[in-house]
Amino acid sequence: MALTLSPAGFSRTAALVFALAAAPLGTALAQQGGPPPAVGIVTAQPEPIVFANELPGRIAPTRIAEVVPRITGIILERVFVQGTMVKEGDVLYRIDPAPFEVRVASAKATLQRAHATQLQARQQNDRQKELRDRNVNSAQALDNAVAALAQADADVAAAEAGLAEAELNLRYASVTAPISGRIGRATITEGALVSSSSGSLATIQRLDPVYADFTQSATEMLRLRRALKDGTLQEVAPDEARVHLIMEDGTRYPLPGKLLFSEATVEPSTGQVILRGEFPNPNGDLLPGMYVRVEIEQGVQKDALAVPTQAVQRDTAGTAQLFIVKADDTIERRNVTAGRVVGERWVIDANLKPGERVVVDGFQKIGPGAKVTPQPWKPAAKDAGAGNPDAAKSAN
Repeated sequence: MALTLSPAGFSRTAALVFALAAAPLGTALAQQGGPPPAVGIVTAQPEPIVFANELPGRIAPTRIAEVVPRITGIILERVFVQGTMVKEGDVLYRIDPAPFEVRVASAKATLQRAHATQLQARQQNDRQKELRDRNVNSAQALDNAVAALAQADADVAAAEAGLAEAELNLRYASVTAPISGRIGRATITEGALVSSSSGSLATIQRLDPVYADFTQSATEMLRLRRALKDGTLQEVAPDEARVHLIMEDGTRYPLPGKLLFSEATVEPSTGQVILRGEFPNPNGDLLPGMYVRVEIEQGVQKDALAVPTQAVQRDTAGTAQLFIVKADDTIERRNVTAGRVVGERWVIDANLKPGERVVVDGFQKIGPGAKVTPQPWKPAAKDAGAGNPDAAKSAN
């Protein structure tokens, strides 16, 4: 069957064939007649690169306390503002103190009566001792006086304990904060009858610092411990490693934290290790229950060679390739082994040597063997380390 092309189709086909044929010709003409095309290059330099792993986690308060009444009474006043910061010892609720003030007065009266009885028993004891020294009374009378004094002393001690209990209950009429932190919603209003069995009146959570709890396999945890011991990971304190947070919207939390290996536990149902990181939270940006990703530094590859991601090209088989500018400023296309991406750069594991010049942009102007004018590559503003924390980290 003969293939027939319309004039328009023939024109497009001819243009495509001409463009394909002209590409290498244009390169050759540029090499012969005009100046060599300029390309942006970077020089491969060995450097230590930190590899990190991101694991999902949840924010939890470092301390949490339920505000519970210790006595039974009527709530007269709620003092605190819901959702604000309170300090340990701040008054949160006031319970009607009148019944407890009456009990304190009664306990004081009981103590005074016990003191009076004690005084009488002491005087009687002293008199019986004097009479016994003169052999006027019997030994039984002295024994009775001694026992009466002991009984009076015990009554005084019991009365003092009763007074202390009454005063303690009176102090409990002011319900105070057990810890410092942010207090949540009030569950009781004024006029409600409360007791020690009424449950929580409010919840206080300490949110500076906060915990980030996440899971990892036991094998990975042991690997982290070994890396911490041999100095591969940066140690914050004994048995603690540095970690970072990635927020749910992808932004990086500016303050680093520390990984607390001492608080690691094993989940019995899955066998996974629950790890805990601690992060400062001075501005209250991290809230309990918030989903985050915990970035753990897994290790450092010393003398690594990394190039910008756009420098790595792929052939039809998916093999990673770099365009290398040789000493005579000609181009060599070379297959390489690209390990992993760190920030905005590929780490090249094999077939790249320190000091070699790698083409980053200007690929449309070059081909293998082409003569070029190498120029230092300048990344765009959006790719600069100031706007890319991951790239900045991997460059350190």
